[in-house]
Amino acid sequence: MAEAMSTAEPGESKADAYVRIAKEIAAIVAGEPSHTARYATAACLLSHNFGPRFFWTGFYVVDPDKAAELVVGPYQGTLGCLRIPFGRGVCGAAAATGQTQLVPDVEAFPGHIACDSRTKSEIVVPVFDADGKIAAVLDVDSDQPDAFDAEDQAGLEAICALLLKG
Repeated sequence: MAEAMSTAEPGESKADAYVRIAKEIAAIVAGEPSHTARYATAACLLSHNFGPRFFWTGFYVVDPDKAAELVVGPYQGTLGCLRIPFGRGVCGAAAATGQTQLVPDVEAFPGHIACDSRTKSEIVVPVFDADGKIAAVLDVDSDQPDAFDAEDQAGLEAICALLLKG
């Protein structure tokens, strides 16, 4: 069933936008068992609400056949890298450490992978399964330097926390 996407109310703060989007994602994916559908919904709603600041919004999923490798999943934006090993680049660092990576300048990040040379800043948030293992990472790139802050981190972490709940 197709759902209508909400839009920002006049004067809505960024924090309020994250709360609204999280509620919308939770309502749409309630009862949906497919992780692909859940990730696609989140990527779409985040990109719709925060574009063009969110230049690339999507998920890299842990490959079930290669447990230390991420493979591109649902996303909105230009072509992404197909595979990223744990520990390599911003996404690989988030997967290896289980910690959000907030990068104001990707050129200053050791081992940054330039999937799109227009990316200037990035935030990557881990998604954990019910056993606390990394299932995926949410990767958001911006073509603006220093585009993300603690408010983005808190909002995106809250959204990622609900993605694998039934």
